Amino acid sequence: MDGFSFEPTGADEGVAAAIRVLADKQRILVFTGAGISTESGIPDFRGPDGVWTRVDPAEFTLSRFLENPETRRRSWQMRKESGVLDAEPNGAHLALVALWESGKMLAVVTQNIDGLHQRSGLPARAVVELHGNAHQAICIECRDKTPTTEVLERVANGEADPACRQCGGILKPDVVLFEEAMPVLAMSRAMHLAYDADAVISIGSTLGVFPAAAVPMRAAETGAALVIVNQGETELDDLADVIVAGPAGEIVPALVAALTGSPPLGN
Repeated sequence: MDGFSFEPTGADEGVAAAIRVLADKQRILVFTGAGISTESGIPDFRGPDGVWTRVDPAEFTLSRFLENPETRRRSWQMRKESGVLDAEPNGAHLALVALWESGKMLAVVTQNIDGLHQRSGLPARAVVELHGNAHQAICIECRDKTPTTEVLERVANGEADPACRQCGGILKPDVVLFEEAMPVLAMSRAMHLAYDADAVISIGSTLGVFPAAAVPMRAAETGAALVIVNQGETELDDLADVIVAGPAGEIVPALVAALTGSPPLGN
């Protein structure tokens, strides 16, 4: 391979193995979960220090959100304090832009709602968001959308439970809550990409949340190579060709640099 070459030593053997598996692949699908964004200061959900260890997931059901004004007030306040909207992309997000620009990547299918793939420089057409985007709010009644920052400004100005300015309906974050159906078009596109891919790189996901995890699973079952980059075990480890354990912000830039023949970002 021309350009930058990766010489493995010790702990880098997993990256070297991934490079060997992916070297000739031209239709790589990237699947990302919360673990790609932890180095941007956004906590994951299911890890030992994840969000669900501190917050009851039952608070985030669609029915409770719609039925209980107090739940909506707490939800908006949590989003105001979370810092998600202010987070910046890290090296893993930026490396995926380089992979896209190399022409080897089909798209990113993400479980994340933080919008960091787009903020890193990926065009909207290159990102499939399975669980929505926290940067938008949507009216349950008229489906009008508004930037979340505007809703949070209203919260800061004393509106604990802002209503839609178009019709007076309930506003909710434009993300998939528990009990809520997955977006049909996004899921359909993701599955089509899974069938078209000759490889999948799963980054920062436990691969235990379905139907989202069906995307890399289906690709692997239909012959695509599967490389998993994650800090811990995943539900699809038995399907993987290579598993690379470690932080995405270190592993993904090195992997992409070798695949595209360019130095890792920051070098």
